[in-house]
Amino acid sequence: MTKPEFRFAERKDTALILQFIKDLAEYEKMADQVVATSAMLEEGIFEKKRAEVLFVMEDGREVGFALFFHNFSTFLGRAGLYLEDLFVLPEYRGKGYGKATLKKLAQIAVERGCGRFEWWCLDWNKPSIDFYLSLGAVPMSEWTTYRVTGDALVTLAKEE
Repeated sequence: MTKPEFRFAERKDTALILQFIKDLAEYEKMADQVVATSAMLEEGIFEKKRAEVLFVMEDGREVGFALFFHNFSTFLGRAGLYLEDLFVLPEYRGKGYGKATLKKLAQIAVERGCGRFEWWCLDWNKPSIDFYLSLGAVPMSEWTTYRVTGDALVTLAKEE
């Protein structure tokens, strides 16, 4: 593998970010759940700065992406880095780009003084789980993720 290069996304990359999101959703069998638009991504990432996107490059071409943002640990009293999405195009898998991207994000976390770096993984994605374990990642088996969306979110917000 040639040493991968990285670059942060710019506003002009919004359509490419959306395409990577759609490709990831297809891989995760969740394509029907993508409601994001270029306008929504442009606002959230570049105007409101709610997330950042890092591209992994081969020969000047974007072959993968990672979308991440900061969270905060009250126990550590420090920010953390949360990886929302990581995706490498199928034809570029097996070249070490996923590992290189995780290493780059870990470096960013350390440079920014983060206390931890974390992400979720679908339970059925055994290849990714095995890969994450090989890097020293630890599954948080005592925790359950809860989510409120759509009408339930609106209803919860209205309750007194």
